[in-house]
Amino acid sequence: MKGRWSKYLLSGLVIAVLAGCSSRPTDRGQQYKDGRLDNALEYVNEPNATGKPVNALDYSNQVAAVQIASSGLYGRNNTTFQAVEQWLRSGADTRNLSQYGISAYQMEGADNFGNVQLTGYYTPVVQARYTRQGEFQYPLYRMPPKRGRLPDRASIYSGALSDNYVVAWTNSLMDNFMMEVQGSGYVDYGDGRPFMFFGYAGKNGHAYRSIGKVLIDRGEVARENMSMQAIRQWADTHSAAEVRELLEQNPSFVFFKPEPFAPVRGASGVPLIAKASVASDRSLIPAGTTLLAEVPELNDKGKFTGKYHMRLMVALDVGGAIKGQHFDMYQGIGTDAGHAAGFYNHYGRVWVLKSAQNGKPLFTAYSQSN
Repeated sequence: MKGRWSKYLLSGLVIAVLAGCSSRPTDRGQQYKDGRLDNALEYVNEPNATGKPVNALDYSNQVAAVQIASSGLYGRNNTTFQAVEQWLRSGADTRNLSQYGISAYQMEGADNFGNVQLTGYYTPVVQARYTRQGEFQYPLYRMPPKRGRLPDRASIYSGALSDNYVVAWTNSLMDNFMMEVQGSGYVDYGDGRPFMFFGYAGKNGHAYRSIGKVLIDRGEVARENMSMQAIRQWADTHSAAEVRELLEQNPSFVFFKPEPFAPVRGASGVPLIAKASVASDRSLIPAGTTLLAEVPELNDKGKFTGKYHMRLMVALDVGGAIKGQHFDMYQGIGTDAGHAAGFYNHYGRVWVLKSAQNGKPLFTAYSQSN
């Protein structure tokens, strides 16, 4: 997704980490129920979880999308896909996974107590025009040729790139930046034509700096309140010049490639189904892996309600900030999806599901720790 390749930018927004285990906070869904786990992926006879997955149909649709888009990826995982589908049709009792030839491996989490970090991403829709006019003053660029080092963000904002590389003019510099964070988006040119998908085309090569951390360090936003919504709210109460100055603190810049009639695809080249696909660290969780996740439920203000629900998801995307015991959950397209994605920086339990027919799991981190 995302602009699938640039979720590395999301690292600036993912600034909350678990506090020390001695205090064991619970405000972001940390559970600390399972005792210490010593392996990145630890075999369990059955997941210590109750409730059925709430997205069985979405999972099935995501598997179908894998089959259509990537026969190779589907072939490598089809025994697991089929076993999970049979388990779902039987009632989806976690106590019965082994009856369908499914092995479950619990992830140790960010703290070795099973708490896996869960963040969210989405595909924004940005208003734009083909030419610079009225409120539409902010350019989105295609990838320029690399003749030496490309300019940094502040220089680009000051006009260092030719208008020949502009592919759209939007009405919000912050919307542009958020589309960079997500790595892709749809552009509505306002002429009645279908939205144009803007895929990730590359970056300028400058180091990334988190604007979320800048706001925290300046005392503008409390660390515990940091989210994409908090950044937007800050921008809404400050001048255009102040917003630009903040964004210029991050010299990294993302370029886009217009793709007409394109669906949102992950790094695996598979169209993504909202809340049934995730970005993962492929050194630990390869593409096509099925995950059973206990996801914290949030209220409309992004606060953990104390409840969880079960989801089945497929690893189909990547991101530079998505390392180890961390997944980025795809939330969908548009404002509502962005609202949900912006709040998620919580913790839940995750089990990797694998058909026994595939033999011992071929997970790098699992193999290293055993």
